[in-house]
Formats: sequence, C-alpha cells, structure tokens
Amino acid sequence: MATYPWDAAEHLESKEDIAAYLEAALEDGDPSLVVAALGDIARSKGMTHIARETGLGRESLYKALSIEGNPEFATVLKVLQSLGLRLQVVPIA
Repeated sequence: MATYPWDAAEHLESKEDIAAYLEAALEDGDPSLVVAALGDIARSKGMTHIARETGLGRESLYKALSIEGNPEFATVLKVLQSLGLRLQVVPIA
C-alpha cells in the first residue's frame, strides 16, 4: 500500500476552514502545535504574500512558524492580521 504525505496547507481553502483549524490547535494547548498550525495556514496563503504583508522575511517566517519555531508574539499578531484573523479572549466554561 502506497502512502503519501498529508499537508494541511493544501486543504485550508476558506476562512472558516482556517479558523476551525487554528481553533483546534489552540484548544489542544500545545504552543508548538499552534505555531505549526499558523505556519500551515501561512503556507496555504503563500509565504511570500504573508512576508510582504507583514514586512518580515520569508525565510525567517518559515523558521518561526515551523514546529520547532518560537516566534515573538508580535510576529504571531502580524501574521494573524495579514490572514484577516484576530485573537479573541473568552472565559473558560
């Protein structure tokens, strides 16, 4: 049986898909998973486009938004804004 690598970036087509994917990563609570999910989302939109929108280097974005990355909070906010997303705080039920 042949297997193929699955890339989440290839399946994030709508803002709803993107929001649900990022929300699931946030609910997990693992910071590296959240950063990697944000990286998948950025790749789905085009890292060059995100770099241009944020004023950050494309290579540094790839590194910061990888599973091993540790981006500054300002970088996360810039990427979210360039994707047309924002963080929202709600009380835990």
